[in-house]
Amino acid sequence: MALSRAKKIEKLAQLTEELKGSTAAIVGTFSALTVAQDFELRKVVRGAGGSYRVVKNKLASRASQGTGIEGALQGLKGVSSVAYTSGDPVALAKSLSEWVKENSQFTFKLGIVDGKVLTVEEVKQLATMPGKEEIFAKLLFLINAPAQRLVTVLNATGRDLAVVVGQGVEKGKFTGAAAAAPVVEADASVVESPAPVVESGSAVEAVAEAAPEAAPGA
Repeated sequence: MALSRAKKIEKLAQLTEELKGSTAAIVGTFSALTVAQDFELRKVVRGAGGSYRVVKNKLASRASQGTGIEGALQGLKGVSSVAYTSGDPVALAKSLSEWVKENSQFTFKLGIVDGKVLTVEEVKQLATMPGKEEIFAKLLFLINAPAQRLVTVLNATGRDLAVVVGQGVEKGKFTGAAAAAPVVEADASVVESPAPVVESGSAVEAVAEAAPEAAPGA
């Protein structure tokens, strides 16, 4: 039964809304998928953060205009379906590739990521790349690793210093400063002890007694 014009417009608007904001897509084709296989395929795509639907080629061409995946949905022929996402394209490619291994009735036509159209071989290569979560995890490790090493070194330095100081105390390496104190005190006592002072009167008398008497008439 042919769709009415109003129904076609409604479907076009619905698909346009669904594709809007998508940054990556993988277009495929299939033959004789069972209901169970179709259900499992949709579940796999949702698990990768994407959406999936079987599309009419002309409708997909019109609905994708102005979107980030427009390049992959122009000029399609035969049976076509599209898995699309605004998230991680690697996760989508990995999930689909794993599912296709067990379901040979489904094959890839092409893909697109950030406006770049991918061949079937490039879609397969995309599935072997690390995903965003894996890349973020590695980046966090690289960022945190130097800080962790620094903390370890600082802790080790503190422990080593404590050991060295402890060994020095045990071996009397730090007694020099204590031994120097009495010397300083002894010197101070010398300085502080004044020399005996001879009274001026006694000194004159002592000199007079020691001097020889002067000869007369000298």
